[in-house]
Amino acid sequence: KLLQENGVDVIGISEVTGFPEIMDGRLKTLHPNIHGGLLAVRDNEEHMAQINKHGIAPIDLVVVNLYPFKETISKEDVTYDEAIENIDIGGPGMLRAASKNHQDVTVITDPADYSSVLNEIKEHGGVSLKRKRELAAKVFRHTAAYDALIADYLTREAGEKDPEQFTVTFEKKQSLRYGENPHQEAVFYQSALPVSGSIAAAKQLHGKELSYNNIKDADAAVQIVREFAEPAAVAVKHMNPCGVGTGASIEEAFNKAYEADKTSIFGGIIALNREVDQATAEALHGIFLEI
Repeated sequence: KLLQENGVDVIGISEVTGFPEIMDGRLKTLHPNIHGGLLAVRDNEEHMAQINKHGIAPIDLVVVNLYPFKETISKEDVTYDEAIENIDIGGPGMLRAASKNHQDVTVITDPADYSSVLNEIKEHGGVSLKRKRELAAKVFRHTAAYDALIADYLTREAGEKDPEQFTVTFEKKQSLRYGENPHQEAVFYQSALPVSGSIAAAKQLHGKELSYNNIKDADAAVQIVREFAEPAAVAVKHMNPCGVGTGASIEEAFNKAYEADKTSIFGGIIALNREVDQATAEALHGIFLEI
């Protein structure tokens, strides 16, 4: 529909399947005319004879954007029925079928890949097997993460505490300069549904890119300061608290944390559970801190 509204010639799915879309759109692409065109191995004479016999046209390129299940369950007022209706069935089916047959079918699920694939087709007349394999692997990562979110949601809704299988999914937030030590590699992954107030959900306002140790220390500091209801300040250096203070104001709390160990706080991480006022900001400015 979006393509049609933007002047692109399209063929409706019902024209391909010869069957109307039914059940409020729940059933439209689960049809031999679709999956036969995706799964037929082009070098297999028997496969090609079968699809020709049944009037099935091969499909060489598949682009699918799944129903926004993650975005739907992220809404505070989402209902169970709304979540269920945003579980895509046909989309993952087409993606998986195309990915299984990736030597013959190019499959895309990430809009970030549109331009590079289009450019490759324009320059070389097609997509290389190496690129097709990369795209297929990406699809299976995507559908696995999609299913993991659905499984987690339904498991929680069912009230199950110890399911026979526990599947989680994480999304890449950023590549890090190095790991705990300079010779080690590291990547920062976050939960697909980051907890509010966590380091993964935080937005960096300025400064250099965070390191592995920065993230670990910041997370530890946040976990500690969240234990307090009153104004509190926590200083962490290399995963070790070097100062914790509470007070009637955030300035008083920070001053107490600073007094606990004026030496170790140098180059450390500070976490506060109140908005920073001018007096506290000025005190922080006088100390070298990573965060």
